[in-house]
Amino acid sequence: MTDFLLALIGAALVSNLVLGLPLAADSLRQDPAAVLGPAGALLIAIAAPLGWALQHLLLRPLALEALQPLFALPLLALLANLVLRLLRSWRPAWPTAGLRLPLLANGAGLGALLQAASPASFAAALAFGLGGGLGFWLVLRAFADLLARSAAGDVPAPFQGVPLRLIAAGLMGLAFLGFKGWGPA
Repeated sequence: MTDFLLALIGAALVSNLVLGLPLAADSLRQDPAAVLGPAGALLIAIAAPLGWALQHLLLRPLALEALQPLFALPLLALLANLVLRLLRSWRPAWPTAGLRLPLLANGAGLGALLQAASPASFAAALAFGLGGGLGFWLVLRAFADLLARSAAGDVPAPFQGVPLRLIAAGLMGLAFLGFKGWGPA
């Protein structure tokens, strides 16, 4: 149980998929919508254990481990469609119309599929998925709040737009770097 909690906290804060490992930095380019965070978190939470199962139950016994990226991309497309269907059934009022492309191009979902094969147990892969999804959601929420606060403030003209987003992402990366000593060694 302790390993599960350490892997969960480590994936959410220490090895954050957006800031610690720059797998989903493309999500910071868009306006972080209230729906992209939960959709991406659900995608990562489902993709990590599925990636572990794909690697350990199918590819490794057949000695096809080198083909993991080839299997991961169509699986990510299926998972993105599944996540959109789940969100439409759970929250019909949420605008999910423009989420297909950001979910398909989500580097964190693909990274979770590919990196979840490295933990030794399914529980560790599940903790990596849950923690990575929560960390993804946390970063998008914090980034949206930071941009909302800066939009309300007096920002000089040269820093408006993309420069402000880059500075904000860098500062958030430094803030999450402070969690580096918390994870398992």
